[in-house]
Amino acid sequence: MTIIARLKKCCTTATAFAASAAMVVFPSTPAQAQSISLIRDTEIEAVMRGYTDPLLDAAGLERDSVGFYLVGNNEFNAFVTRGQNIFMHTGAIVTAETPGEIKAVIAHEIGHIEGAHLVRFSDGSRGAMATMIATLGLGIVAAMAGAGAGGAAIIASAPQFATLDMLRYTRTQEAAADQAAITFLDRTGQSSRGLVSTFERFRYQEVMSEARRYEYFRSHPLSSQRIDAMRRRVEASPYADVVDSPEEIAELRRIQAKIIGFTVAPAQVFHRYPESNTSVEAVYARSVAYFRQGRLELARERLAQLIEMEPENPFFHELEGQMLYESGRIADSVAPHRRSVELMPDAPLLRVNLAASLIGTNEADALDEAVSHLRFALAREQENGWAWFQLALAHEARGETALAQLATAERYFAVGNNMQAFVFASRARDELEGGTPAWVRASELIAVAEPTPQEIREWNRAQQERRQFVPVSRDHGTGLSFN
Repeated sequence: MTIIARLKKCCTTATAFAASAAMVVFPSTPAQAQSISLIRDTEIEAVMRGYTDPLLDAAGLERDSVGFYLVGNNEFNAFVTRGQNIFMHTGAIVTAETPGEIKAVIAHEIGHIEGAHLVRFSDGSRGAMATMIATLGLGIVAAMAGAGAGGAAIIASAPQFATLDMLRYTRTQEAAADQAAITFLDRTGQSSRGLVSTFERFRYQEVMSEARRYEYFRSHPLSSQRIDAMRRRVEASPYADVVDSPEEIAELRRIQAKIIGFTVAPAQVFHRYPESNTSVEAVYARSVAYFRQGRLELARERLAQLIEMEPENPFFHELEGQMLYESGRIADSVAPHRRSVELMPDAPLLRVNLAASLIGTNEADALDEAVSHLRFALAREQENGWAWFQLALAHEARGETALAQLATAERYFAVGNNMQAFVFASRARDELEGGTPAWVRASELIAVAEPTPQEIREWNRAQQERRQFVPVSRDHGTGLSFN
């Protein structure tokens, strides 16, 4: 599990930052611009998708139209963004006591999507602004009528009235998302008690100052009335007493241990999971912690115990491959990565991991196999920037410079850097044979990624500062010239 990118919260897409292994989450309203770390991990994503997809079905939403991303942050948080993307902090997973609590939080966020709350957020903003303007107008009228002090007081209170108006609107949306979540959980035959227990556990946030609250509870304001309304609906549900299965609980404990192993200081991991604890999740966490300490052999010893217990678990083999690869033992990492793919052949990220190891060997047959795996992965995750990067490396190692440039253009296009996508696609097209599929694709990228005059000026300015040759536009993006 690795952090793969930093992302601004104000962005509306995160799929561009997919890589080999990792985790994610946002707040449900457009928050202050701040960067977040997206991570990818096949095992954790599979569990989260197992929770999410039935709820999407219950909400009448298409599974493929809703993205789910993991944020590497141990603060409790979850949110949606425009474009129907759900983000979940690893902290929300780690702090959950049951799978039902995570499902409830996801159901709540789906409630925001199904209710189009983010789209309607601007309506609330406009309403709050109208309230403030009206209050300001009233204060001005009062001042002109001779009530100077009273008018000044009314004017000073305008922002407060606007805030109260916005809070009323937000709380209405939150209550609606709560009720929708319970409906979705009922439709899937699951208990909604996790929604109440989660909010009960964080009830203390209600009395904390705004600055000290978790971000989730700044964007999802809690209130006793809100919790009571949820509890009444939950207790009336015929599914109130449905409990999570032992298998689901064990699965959650395992991914919690994995997250903790990767994100918490090793000393704390060993304290939480001492050697006396021989459970699968404890051995899993300690294996990761030893690896992060640079104690590879101890890490592999613990991992070998897990593989002996569950030889058909692809994620244990994946982790061994990751440990070896990141420790510089590239050739040794091929076998465990290959085994993970054999056990879970439809997982794109496992294919990318194997491809990276194969490319690292720099052997002709291995490079050919790597390209095959990357093509498979990219057919399913076209915006996986890490996979495009690996494909560029493979083509370059095979002496296919133009195809390497085209893959680089695809990578930049996937992450939203149109300027660089345009540059590399133009270079690729100049070297590719006209009319071939690769030449056509390069032409498509040039057309859709053509930079604006302002982007070109900024590019030229940045390049000049680096004392490099710089591209300028020519004939509607049909090629490049240099000044």
